[in-house]
Amino acid sequence: MKEPCFPHSSPTPYGWPSQTCKYLAASAMWALSLSTTTLSQQTASAVSCQSLAKLTLPDTTITMAQPVAAGEFKPPASFHALPGQVFPPTPAFCCVTATVKPTSDSNIRIEVWLPLSGWNGNFLGVGGTGWSGYIGYGGLISEVALGYAVGSADAGHDRSKEEEVGGRFALGHPERLIDYGYRAVHSMTVDGKEITKAFYGSAARHSYFFGASRGGYEEIAVARRFPEDYDAICAAWPPNPLVLSYAQQLWADWLIAKDPARFIPKDKYSMIHKAVLKECDELDGVEDGVINEPNRCHFDPKVLQCKGADSPDCLTAPQVELLRKTYEGPVNPRTGKVIVPGPAPGAEEQMYSFAIGEPQQAPLDLFKYVVFHDPNWDWKTLNWDSDIDKAIKNTSPTLITDSNLSGFVDHGGKLLFYTGWINYQNPTDLINYYNDVVTTVGASKAAKSIRLVIMPGNPQDPVFNRVDVIEQWTEKGEAPDQITATYHIDSKVRTRPLCAYPKVAQYKGTSSTDAAQNFVCLPSEFAQKQ
Repeated sequence: MKEPCFPHSSPTPYGWPSQTCKYLAASAMWALSLSTTTLSQQTASAVSCQSLAKLTLPDTTITMAQPVAAGEFKPPASFHALPGQVFPPTPAFCCVTATVKPTSDSNIRIEVWLPLSGWNGNFLGVGGTGWSGYIGYGGLISEVALGYAVGSADAGHDRSKEEEVGGRFALGHPERLIDYGYRAVHSMTVDGKEITKAFYGSAARHSYFFGASRGGYEEIAVARRFPEDYDAICAAWPPNPLVLSYAQQLWADWLIAKDPARFIPKDKYSMIHKAVLKECDELDGVEDGVINEPNRCHFDPKVLQCKGADSPDCLTAPQVELLRKTYEGPVNPRTGKVIVPGPAPGAEEQMYSFAIGEPQQAPLDLFKYVVFHDPNWDWKTLNWDSDIDKAIKNTSPTLITDSNLSGFVDHGGKLLFYTGWINYQNPTDLINYYNDVVTTVGASKAAKSIRLVIMPGNPQDPVFNRVDVIEQWTEKGEAPDQITATYHIDSKVRTRPLCAYPKVAQYKGTSSTDAAQNFVCLPSEFAQKQ
């Protein structure tokens, strides 16, 4: 069977945070997940897969409904797994593809995969990343293997078309921008649940949603706008407002464009990172190559300033200035206030790709096509006062989600935010949003429904069973106040507790620092001062 489930032309689909788990010791993880989910139901379909092609749904045209035999799944040529990413073999499933047009200018493509046997009774939505424009196949593959009915949307545009690459789809198409911001996911969710119900003869018991980066933003947008769509949501490093996250990504390049002498060669970032670790790694009492709380690290780049001529192991004065300003984040020249914080100490090896003197495509597209509606806009002219105000205005409310998640909380929803300190997007921004949510919905309600976990290191490194975490919270009331995760760093395997904010993992002072049981979650001194 040739490409049974990929009628769409789709670029590289990194639209799912499965890399968070990395699928290290994959067989053991899948076995654990299968044992902890409700596969005991062994639910089979009530109708044939092909009959779903005749299903009538509002604003929706089903383009295909076709069974895929176990082990015969063929990914499209455009699909590329991330390095080290391993996927389970797919079981036999029914693949349904559809096009949804909630407006005359909409063109949302969705796919829903339904296990032919062993459905665990739940529906799971898959979020996207970046400008999306593709189906989140990584998540579909991973979660259908765990028995979920699972769905994904392409955010309402097709990146295989030149005129829709990046943010071009939004120019002159305000409805498509709304589809991108939140409506595509909602449409997929509504249709996905109806398709699931039609196939199995009963509605899903619970609905879950997972996504990272822009997919994380999709999740909080859905929680705010459509609070009854999902029972539980796991939002990984959501950028909100999206435009400020992208503004931060332009900052270092803009500084270099103003003074090319500020450019720091790639090799120097490794040297900088080692200096930061030397300064701050042991603040938590453990030397392990990871800064537990970078917001306690007060590294001064000037310690690396060259005493004489420039060399690979030091920084020139302009380079010191760039590094300082990068950590600080973009500043409003009129008020002197930081617009959005820069990357935290410890994230140095991620900095180079945002500091080469030429911006990445995603932030450039957002400002060109959404903020200024001008394909010829010159990013070097960005005014960090008036243009930022304009950016907020022109992306509100479509790409900005406020902190009023009361509807989701009152519905009984569970929301787990998580992010990591080694991330160009500083977790401080998510901490501020989380605190606003707690204030808005009320501390007592938030305690029942909202958790924030900030991971030491890169949020893609720790292996933890996020599916089980969300299910246990939803179905058994076991809140994720502490999650045991596995890190693979420098060929060493260690376990650590991931603590719900404002607590952090503290070493007890005895026994191995590679074992989670030798750490305890205690209130963060830094958080208490906020």
